Amino acid sequence: MSQFDAHAHSYDSDLSRGLSLSGESRDFFLEGRVSWLKNRLDRLGVRPTRVLDYGCGTGSSAPVLRRVLGARVVVGVDPSEEEIAIARRDHPDETFALTKEFTPASDYDLVYCNGVFHHVAVTERSPLVKRIRDSLRPGALFALWENNPWNPGTRWVMSRIPFDRDAVMLSGPETCRLLRDGGFEIVHHDFLFIFPKMLRALRGIEPYLAGLPLGAQYIVLGRKPAFDLG
Repeated sequence: MSQFDAHAHSYDSDLSRGLSLSGESRDFFLEGRVSWLKNRLDRLGVRPTRVLDYGCGTGSSAPVLRRVLGARVVVGVDPSEEEIAIARRDHPDETFALTKEFTPASDYDLVYCNGVFHHVAVTERSPLVKRIRDSLRPGALFALWENNPWNPGTRWVMSRIPFDRDAVMLSGPETCRLLRDGGFEIVHHDFLFIFPKMLRALRGIEPYLAGLPLGAQYIVLGRKPAFDLG
């Protein structure tokens, strides 16, 4: 049984309650993450057609990834049977599977992963990076979003979310090192969501501050080698 089975039916409401401290909704952050990723992919000249949402939870990212990235195929996988059941119920047009049913086949253009690794035991993180690398075709990209432990607002929000209270957070440099050790080339490392809603007039300057470790979340975008030896 996944640790998230017990939280599945309150997951969305618990998350929304915690995020309300920022003045924004879960959808604001979801749209922001995927739009930022789209901008980075556009600059790289990449348009993924097959996307894997690793640790998809209740499935809310799948339709956004399809719409914003223009992906033809989006598959969400998660270890929680309860959350996958909710994802299938709430998003019947999307495809979801349990991680134990998923076999990496080096056939995805992009893996999207948000807020997963801080729930993974430290000793299991490297094997998970390898599993994700094995899911990607050579030259494809891994977009790993995590919560920034150097942002006090992030820590405050997580302390109010039941399933996040015991999480072991990763700093940006730790995540970059984890991906490099797993055979990825780091393409971008950006921080996002600096200003809460009350300071939204300043959000226009956030792209110019993305290199500073200020935002509530960060993305590490890694590329699998074009000639991967496994």
